[in-house]
Amino acid sequence: MSAIPAVLLRRALPGPWSRRTVVREAAAAVLLGLVAAGLEALGTFHPLRSATVGAATAVLYVLRRGLPGPVLVVAAACASGPGGFGPVLVTAGYSAGRRIVRPAWMAAAFVGALAVMLGGAVAVGGDGLPLPGLIGVCVVGFLLLAVLPGLFGRYRAQRDTLLDTLQERNAQLVRERVMIAHQARLRERHRIAQDMHDSLGHQLALISVHTGALEVDRTLTGHQREAVTVLRHAATGAMRELRGVVGLLRDDTLPEAGGIDAVERLADASRAAGTAVTVRHEGEARTLAPATGHAAYRIVQEGLTNAHKHAPGAPITVAVRYEPDALVVEVVNAPAPDGAPDQAVSGGQGLTGLRERARLLGGIVHAGPADAGGYRLAGVLPYQSAGHAAALDDDLAALPPEPELAPRRSPALGCAVGAVAVVLAVLGLLGWGVVQFLQSVQNATVPLRVYEEVQVGESERDVDARLPRGSDFVTGDLRHQGPEIPAGAHCRWFTTDQDTGWSEPADAVRFCFRDGVLIEKQRLRDKV
Repeated sequence: MSAIPAVLLRRALPGPWSRRTVVREAAAAVLLGLVAAGLEALGTFHPLRSATVGAATAVLYVLRRGLPGPVLVVAAACASGPGGFGPVLVTAGYSAGRRIVRPAWMAAAFVGALAVMLGGAVAVGGDGLPLPGLIGVCVVGFLLLAVLPGLFGRYRAQRDTLLDTLQERNAQLVRERVMIAHQARLRERHRIAQDMHDSLGHQLALISVHTGALEVDRTLTGHQREAVTVLRHAATGAMRELRGVVGLLRDDTLPEAGGIDAVERLADASRAAGTAVTVRHEGEARTLAPATGHAAYRIVQEGLTNAHKHAPGAPITVAVRYEPDALVVEVVNAPAPDGAPDQAVSGGQGLTGLRERARLLGGIVHAGPADAGGYRLAGVLPYQSAGHAAALDDDLAALPPEPELAPRRSPALGCAVGAVAVVLAVLGLLGWGVVQFLQSVQNATVPLRVYEEVQVGESERDVDARLPRGSDFVTGDLRHQGPEIPAGAHCRWFTTDQDTGWSEPADAVRFCFRDGVLIEKQRLRDKV
């Protein structure tokens, strides 16, 4: 049984209740309660009644979050009596419009609240107002104090829901675009891997086979056989690297072939070809990201290849320096020996690929003549690579733009239409109220000429035929004025068409009947 009150408490006071929320709700409840108590005290100063209205207002304000529909109905019922419940009706209407999700339930809550308010107003009475006027006042007050705030709350709720939906959709579109870019990149990698395997692999295999056959040719001299051996080793190494690259293209989860540890192997291959290569490692070695190590390997490989092509026989120095914030890889070759071609690297496709690779990692590559002659190729690479994020951005940028969506109707449109309808309804009811008021004044006014023509002793039927219908709303206060009503008689009160000005009481008359005969007529001008 103890679980039921806990469930009801969570339903009435839904969380989360952070310290800031508790302070805000408590301060707003106290402030609204004081305002309600002050408004009630303006009508009739009764401390206990004002305190009760203020406390009830504070409680209803706190409960509006979890029970918006019941709070709206209770607030409307209370507003039909004491006047201090007007502020809480505004907050209840706003909360109901914002928190009741289903339109049918929200409509039922507002219709039920209006019905309860009308019933309470009729039961309490309207200070002499005729029933149509009392209904009109209640409807106008409910439209202004409850329906308009409810429409604003509905707009805020729909706007927040729309923003949340747009954010979720945007996140989903980003995820889908990432997946599409990844799939497109995989398809392209597979195609490139297949082309490399089918064309370049075949050519390297032929080179390896032919150099193997030349190596055992007895007609070759020793120097020629050594050169063929170098060629065969180069072809075998190229095939090994090709297999690694093809495997990496097919499966990007594999580590990239070649790293900083493979620099010595590149130097050994160049030494086997008869070139003096010196490798220097400076600084404290650090763990590198796979992409950074592979980029360093490619820089060394490209520098050695260019030195062999354009400065054959020149000594080469390879330096790998671990700086505090980046890895520096440098390949410097001396000028070509006399008789050898001396052509600096012109920056072809190899350098272009290196620069692009370094850019994706967040580094740079520099190539140009060395200070002492020769040529220098250097790269500065970060220890932690950002290559995947950069590649992803490039892939996303390469995707076609999203198709334009059809414009969606703004939630403000429906709420604005509802607000305009409420304002028009209020204006219409106010116009109708003015007409009813003028009609009541006309029904309560007896021309002074008719008053003088009516004589005591005439039948009640004949007198009623000459008098207007009357209006208790206009003449209600006159019942307590003038002399006492004769015993056994009933009276009717009217105002006259005599102009008394704004500062003077209205000119009023009274007709009293008994046994169907007019027994007295009084002009109450001096007693009102």
